[in-house]
Amino acid sequence: MTQDDKSPVGAPPEDETMQQLTDHQVDALQTPPRPHAHVTLAEDGENHDGGDASGASRGASPGSGLRNSKGWDGKLRLPRKDALSSSDQPQPNAAAGTTSAPSVTLVNPEALSDPEYSDEDNVVPGEVISADEDLLNDEDLDTDEIFATHSRIHSIDALHLERFKCVQKLSLRQNSIQSLTSGLDVVASTLQDLDLYDNLVSHMRGIEKLLNLTSLDLSFNKIKHIKHLAPLTKLVDLYLVANKIGSIDGLEEAATAAGNTLRMIELGSNRIRSIASLGSFGFPALEELWLAKNKITSLQGLAGLPKLRLLSIQSNRIHDLSPLKDVPTLEELYVSHNALTSLVSLTGRPEAVDETTTVTSADQAETTDAAPQTLPLLRVLDISNNQITSFSGTEHLSALEEVWASYNQIGDFADVERCLRDKSKLETVYLEGNPLQLRGPALYRNKVRLALPQVQQIDATFVRES
Repeated sequence: MTQDDKSPVGAPPEDETMQQLTDHQVDALQTPPRPHAHVTLAEDGENHDGGDASGASRGASPGSGLRNSKGWDGKLRLPRKDALSSSDQPQPNAAAGTTSAPSVTLVNPEALSDPEYSDEDNVVPGEVISADEDLLNDEDLDTDEIFATHSRIHSIDALHLERFKCVQKLSLRQNSIQSLTSGLDVVASTLQDLDLYDNLVSHMRGIEKLLNLTSLDLSFNKIKHIKHLAPLTKLVDLYLVANKIGSIDGLEEAATAAGNTLRMIELGSNRIRSIASLGSFGFPALEELWLAKNKITSLQGLAGLPKLRLLSIQSNRIHDLSPLKDVPTLEELYVSHNALTSLVSLTGRPEAVDETTTVTSADQAETTDAAPQTLPLLRVLDISNNQITSFSGTEHLSALEEVWASYNQIGDFADVERCLRDKSKLETVYLEGNPLQLRGPALYRNKVRLALPQVQQIDATFVRES
C-alpha cells in the first residue's frame, strides 16, 4: 500500500524523534554556534554538562558517537540563559530526575559582539627561553663580525661580548632585545656597524657610547624619539625604518655631530608629518633621504641639502613639487602614491594652475625659460599611482632615463609624444593602468613605440635590445 506525503513505514514521526532527545541536545540543535568566551561556573556543581552523564546517555541514540563508561560524549553543555531563574539557583530536571547545572556568568560578554576582541588579561604566558650564554662559544675570539639572527636573545649582556677584542660588525636581527644601556660598552672601542633590526628596543639610550659607529640600524623597533646621536661623529648610514617616530627634531644632534659624514637617512614607515626644519639642521654630505609611508604634506625644508641625490617620499600626502627647485642636485625622485594631479610644479611654479585651463606651448616655453635649472640632473622619475592627467611640466627634464607613471589618468598619446619624445636618454617608460592603455591594450605598446621610438622597455617588456 502506497502512503503519499507521509513518512516511511516504521520511521517514528519527527516530534517523537525530538522527544527522545534530552533537553540539552534539543538546545544544541536549536542554538547557533557562538564565539569562544570565558565562563565561570559555581563551585558547588560537579555536573558540568548541564545534567548527569547517565541522563545524557539515556536520551541518546545508540549510534550517536563515542562515549565513556558513564555515557558522556566529551561535550560541555551549558543551560540556556532564559532557562535559569532570576535567583540563579539550580532547577529540577523533570526529564532526567536530577538537578540542572548551576548558573553561568559570562566574564567577557564583549567577546560575543566584538569581532576584534582581544582578552589580554587572560593570555596564558608562554615559556620564556633565556638567551644562551654559550651562543657565541664557537666564534673565533679574533673575529671582526658576529651574526646571531633569530636566536631568542633577550639581553646583550648574556653574550659576554668582552671576549671579542676586534669585533667591528654586530648583527643581532630578529631577537627580543629591549635595552641598549648595557652589554655594548665593552665593544665600543672597535664597533663600527650595529644592526638590531626587528627587536623590541623602545629608546636609543646607550648608543652614545659607540663613538666609532658608522652604520646604525634600529629599524622595526618601538622607538618614538630620535635621541643620543650627538657623540656619533663618524656616522654615515642611519636606519630607523618602521618605528613610532613622529618628529625629525632629534636629527639636529646628528647634523651637529656627523653632518660632514652622514650620507643616508632612512625614516620610512613612521609617523612624521613635517620635514620643514630639516634643511636648517645642515647636512652638507647627505645624498639619500628615504621618507616613504609617513604623513608628510609638504616638501618644504629641502633647501639646506646641497648634495641630495635621491629622495623617496612615496605614500605620503604630497600635492606640490615646486620646493624641489631648491634641490638642483636631485637625480632620483620617487613620489608614487601621493596626491598629485599635475606635474606643472616640477617647473618650479607652485601648484596653483586651474586644471581646466589648457596650457599652451607658449606658456610651457615661458615656464621652462623662467626656471631652466629646475632638476637638471633628474634621471629617474616615479609618479605612479597618482591622479596625473598630463606630462606637462616635464618638458625641460632633458636627462630623464626612466619614467614610471603607471596607474594615473593619462589618456593622450599626443601628450606623451610632445613631452617625452625629445628625451634622447629615455630608455624605460611605465604607462600601464592609464586610460591610454586600458582603452586599447592590444595596440597600446605599438602606439607608445611610435610616440617614443628611443625607448627600450615599455612596462615590463623589452621592445628592443640595448
